[in-house]
Amino acid sequence: MRTVITGGAGFLGVLLTRRLLAAPDSAGDPADARRIVVADRVATPVADDRVTSVDLDLCGPDRSLVELVAGADLVVHLAAVVSADAEASPERAWQTNVDASRRLLDACGTAAPGCRFVATSSVAVFAGDGEPSGDRSRAVPASTYGMTKAMLELLVNEATRRGAVDGRTARLPTVIVRPGRPNLAASSFASGVFREPFGGQAMTVPVDPSVPMVVIGHRAAVAGLAGLAAVPGAQLGPDRAINLPGLEVTVGDLVDASRRVAARRGIRAGAITVDPDPAIGAIVASWPGRWVADRARALGLAADRSLDAIAEDYLDDFGPGRA
Repeated sequence: MRTVITGGAGFLGVLLTRRLLAAPDSAGDPADARRIVVADRVATPVADDRVTSVDLDLCGPDRSLVELVAGADLVVHLAAVVSADAEASPERAWQTNVDASRRLLDACGTAAPGCRFVATSSVAVFAGDGEPSGDRSRAVPASTYGMTKAMLELLVNEATRRGAVDGRTARLPTVIVRPGRPNLAASSFASGVFREPFGGQAMTVPVDPSVPMVVIGHRAAVAGLAGLAAVPGAQLGPDRAINLPGLEVTVGDLVDASRRVAARRGIRAGAITVDPDPAIGAIVASWPGRWVADRARALGLAADRSLDAIAEDYLDDFGPGRA
């Protein structure tokens, strides 16, 4: 079982790598038969003889992509320019999120035809118009990032129709709680509102508390990606883009949950204040706040119980004394 993960040295990539190494796949292949190639600009922190790091620029020569995916059974495409960064650098977002994705799909069709191909999309493909956003909702992105992800969904559908890959695209709600430093995503604050106070640091929330969001915990996100990779293509039909289950919340709900869990755990938490940033607020408000994930639930993909449970999972997995 040869797996390739682009952007695999990032948060979700590391967690997915560890999950894939830990258990046999749907065909019953033993875990020690897995081989995972992590393609990123930095090395993966996963220390395992079955894992190889490759320093690869996805926008580089096509032959490099062909060599990367040759003989792959599964390709998981996580690499992307994220939301606020995409808005600031639209050309780079286009090159990475669209052009490189198209060439990666073409490389799979050449060197790993019919491989399972899992890509990550986003809530940002839909409009924040107050209407529920489901798998059959029309994509009306209001950001460069959302536009590029909507195009990625169509590219995966087309490559699947033509037989180049057996594709599926996971539309991710905002993933929380990410450890480490904030990234360039407009949604980065949604992790920071837990991570920084739990670490005793002050946190300034740049979005009005009344703004709705859809979020997913890190455990459910990784389980959803692994589960979607294991679903037979015949169960997915021609449209391979699927909403992963998420929780409908407001920014204020995030703040309340952070304070509540900190108190329950006896954490001397840093202060949380609100100081709206119009640029970030406009991006976040352009995303949907109502979410329907019927297909994912019918497929048995993981769903979170509550914001409090997500915060507790973060502390259990990444809190003091954890990796």
